[in-house]
Amino acid sequence: MRKKLHSVTAFDVVLAIFMALICFACVYPMWYILANSLAAPEIANRGPVAWWPKALSLDAYKVVFQNEYILSGFKIAILRTVVATFTHVFFTSMVAYGMSRKDLIGKKLYMKIAMITMFFNGGLIPNFILMIKLKLYNTFWVYILPGMFTFYNMVIFMSFLRSIPESLMESARLDGASEFTVYWKIVMPNAKPVIATIGLFTAVYHWNDYYQGVVYIRDKTLEPLQTILYKLLAETSMTAQQQQAMLALGGTTTSATVKYAAMFVGALPILCLYPFIQKYLVKGVMLGAIKG
Repeated sequence: MRKKLHSVTAFDVVLAIFMALICFACVYPMWYILANSLAAPEIANRGPVAWWPKALSLDAYKVVFQNEYILSGFKIAILRTVVATFTHVFFTSMVAYGMSRKDLIGKKLYMKIAMITMFFNGGLIPNFILMIKLKLYNTFWVYILPGMFTFYNMVIFMSFLRSIPESLMESARLDGASEFTVYWKIVMPNAKPVIATIGLFTAVYHWNDYYQGVVYIRDKTLEPLQTILYKLLAETSMTAQQQQAMLALGGTTTSATVKYAAMFVGALPILCLYPFIQKYLVKGVMLGAIKG
């Protein structure tokens, strides 16, 4: 017998329309940036393009990639994102594993000390002095070491570790496995969803961050891509009168198109990365929502 087809109700139609609007709200900002970055100068000078420019131009992207430090910025940004994400996930998960142990001496004290970092911060000047005293100022490691651990992510890891059966770890210890072996071969393989979630959030933060490069780096070869793009945007900020004057003198682009091109170049790598870890991200976001 054929299965009876599900009849479409008014609720289904409303839900489909609502989800379509949500998808549109997520996709349109990137489409808007792409369209305006490809607009020809004479089109961009009339104002922002809503859907698609009548005339296309790649001059804005030429301006972005002609910057002599763009290539080194890409290398630093990729290296920073990879190293910082790996060290953060590894160190935070290892601390979370230790803090999840019921027999840890001084656990409550450690939790109270770590919780203080969620509510209080020394501020820019003390942090700046600290980076100088630790000899991290104007070095690549200023991107890595200060962000190796966050209390909030540790709590997320600890919540996930509670879902792993204690008997599984106890049996490994009875077989002679050390604590690190239990952590590396049992805990980490079972923690892929939360690792993907924390890893994505950490990678997005480090890829998008320009502030540390502005404050703690003076060597341009150590500046990440976002810092270089930030400075490029600041240098191309022009008034409408200046843009018209540049076009009259034969200029081939405007500051607006350069800004949109820089934003699209900076966001594209993360957009390409997201689909590959989406399935793990969904599991990680739902962490703690359902108890089995």
